[in-house]
Amino acid sequence: MSDSGLDPRRRILVLAVCCASMVVVVMDISIVNVALPAIRHDLHASLTGLQWTVDAYTLVLAGFLVLAGSAADRFGRRRVFQLGLAVFGTGSLLCALAPSTGWLIAARAVQAVGGTMLNPVAMAIVASTFPEPAERARAIGVFGSMSGLALALGPILGGALVDGFGWHAVFWINVPVTAAALGGAALFVPESRAARARRFDPVGQALVVLVLGGTVCAVIQSRTLGWGSPAVLGLLAAAVLGAAALAAYEPRRADPLLELRLFHSLPFSSAILMALFALCGFGAFLFVTTQYLQDVRGMSALAAGLCLLPVGVLVVALSPVTGRLVGGRGPRLPLVVAGTALAAGGAASLALGPATPLPVVLAVYLLFGVFLGTVNPPVSNTAVSGMPRSMAGVAASLASAGRQTGTTLGVALAGAIGGSAAARGGTAFAGAERGVWWTLLGLGVGIAVLGLLSTGRRAAATAARAAALFADVDRVHQRS
Repeated sequence: MSDSGLDPRRRILVLAVCCASMVVVVMDISIVNVALPAIRHDLHASLTGLQWTVDAYTLVLAGFLVLAGSAADRFGRRRVFQLGLAVFGTGSLLCALAPSTGWLIAARAVQAVGGTMLNPVAMAIVASTFPEPAERARAIGVFGSMSGLALALGPILGGALVDGFGWHAVFWINVPVTAAALGGAALFVPESRAARARRFDPVGQALVVLVLGGTVCAVIQSRTLGWGSPAVLGLLAAAVLGAAALAAYEPRRADPLLELRLFHSLPFSSAILMALFALCGFGAFLFVTTQYLQDVRGMSALAAGLCLLPVGVLVVALSPVTGRLVGGRGPRLPLVVAGTALAAGGAASLALGPATPLPVVLAVYLLFGVFLGTVNPPVSNTAVSGMPRSMAGVAASLASAGRQTGTTLGVALAGAIGGSAAARGGTAFAGAERGVWWTLLGLGVGIAVLGLLSTGRRAAATAARAAALFADVDRVHQRS
């Protein structure tokens, strides 16, 4: 169904509703970080509990994004979008009322179930609402920019809410926003479906959850049980077996959840890795930094959030410039800049301690702002570079899943590396952070190297060969 008959005003309203859903879902990844010290104090939460407060959300998002997108293509995008808003708002309400860490973690998972039905579905709604290529590119640019902005500004809003109203407020704020978006969707968003919906893949979905869940659980539990414990080794073994089963099972399906033929493209494979590296780095940075500023330096939640303002400002300033640069000259330069900035930020953070002058700390955070402001547009571009139209949505969904997986692993690794030093604060925590900063330095180098490898002629040739594998699929779509 085409939505080209919508008048310009209604198209803008549809875009606004979709952007609102993007903001609340993505902001909930970062807004909670600044509330973690307050949650720990109020609910007597352990470090493992804090990790799961963040990771229960991002893990569910990563595991079910692709499934939600295919469900919307089959049952109707507006219908699934509205269901997602209702579930997300209900999950937020349950988070705000949670009496213990266990209840909070469970409510975060409910939130994330709703979130999986929002972002990929909202992107499809935007694409179908703006059928003209130039208008669609501008609309998707606005929609995409909301992601980086929400991720970076989340700690600032979270700090203000925690200081003014308590940690519950970071969840209460979602309830009226989702209610307004739900009403806007009912009034302005037209129903649409894909011309050909992909079939469900329950076995593939279960294996994806096994791989992601096993890996994240193993990393988080390694802090208390040790890497050599039977439980951790068992979780890692389950993840490895799940990955092997995916590799054997998915190629046999006509519509696999994970289209492994996409990985024949070096740009696509590199984009998934870069998405994972980038958000792993930023997830670890946020998890450690909000605790460093509050527990080590003694700042209020609002002051800690304001210290991350340089990151948000640079994301706002650099994201549109980066988008134009990618469109005009390709993704190579922004990827190298992003990787270099992350590596430099990790290296510079090695020198941070309890008494480091605040201007120096803020100058270091500028590097992370440059990184986040330049990494998302080229990664998205690289993921779909050379892909046929029939696979562009799947490729973009897998890149989004890579981002969420990266955030989940970043928080898990930061907690595992920091260990019990987080509770002691001061010099002990600052010293334990060094392992996190070395990890970020390595991730930055990896992004820069992959940025160079994925944007050359040889990489483009692999993308062309991968696209040729889907020629039959495209011919079927053109006849339908």
